[in-house]
Amino acid sequence: MTEAAMTEAVVTEAVVTEAVVVGPMRGAGWLAANVATVTGRNLRRLVRVPTLIAFATVQPVLFVLLFTYAWGGAVHPPGVTRYIDYALPGIWVLSLAFGASQTGVAVAEDLATGMIDRFRVLPMARSAVLIGRTVADAARNLFVLALMTGVATAIGFRFHAGPAAALAALGLALGVGVAFSWIFALLGLLVHDPESAGVGGLLVAVPLVFTSSTFVPIATFPGWLRAFASVNPITLTVDALRALCLGGPTAAHAGQALACVGGLLAVAVTAAVRRYRHTTAA
Repeated sequence: MTEAAMTEAVVTEAVVTEAVVVGPMRGAGWLAANVATVTGRNLRRLVRVPTLIAFATVQPVLFVLLFTYAWGGAVHPPGVTRYIDYALPGIWVLSLAFGASQTGVAVAEDLATGMIDRFRVLPMARSAVLIGRTVADAARNLFVLALMTGVATAIGFRFHAGPAAALAALGLALGVGVAFSWIFALLGLLVHDPESAGVGGLLVAVPLVFTSSTFVPIATFPGWLRAFASVNPITLTVDALRALCLGGPTAAHAGQALACVGGLLAVAVTAAVRRYRHTTAA
């Protein structure tokens, strides 16, 4: 373990210990204090590491600009005047998926450096480690969504269905980000190695994103690929986000997307918690 990692481990252990001894040793308040402490630790780490800040902010902005100006003149989805209006919901999902791959890296790094072992011996809720990780990711994702939307608005993007639909779209996008965070947290627990977690995250995210309606209508795909794309969870969520942003019928799309995100969350959370308990078993 590096000196910086050792220092962080000592500070984190002290902060977590302080958080868990000031209140009752069980109950919702105790769990909330543990989660808040772990969340704060993860957010502080994000601020301290310049490469993580760049990954979380610069890359999403580049996605907005590059896909809009590189593809906007060549792709003309039906019923859409500006390509950015069509593309932004997909760029949201792309950025959240790629950003969530860092969750797996961080979890695997905590395993490799012994941080998880330190958490295990502290008088704290075991579930706080994974919940705190994903809550920190949700806070980062909220900032990233706001940043991307601001940049997109500056180059022509507009919500067409009113403030309520816009907020619903952002809320659904955050839910998708949380689901991805739990999926990649599970991956990090399975591989234990940060580099493998990073590569594995991309191997999961890239095929799903680019075999969906993220950037072009799936009607343009060959038949065999269109069959998969039509049931791809990314397609279901992007179509719902697009309906909320552009207007038009949303009930069917939103219902499918919520069912998809809820199902992914249920499976990923259950599997990640079980794997974490197995990994940290004495």
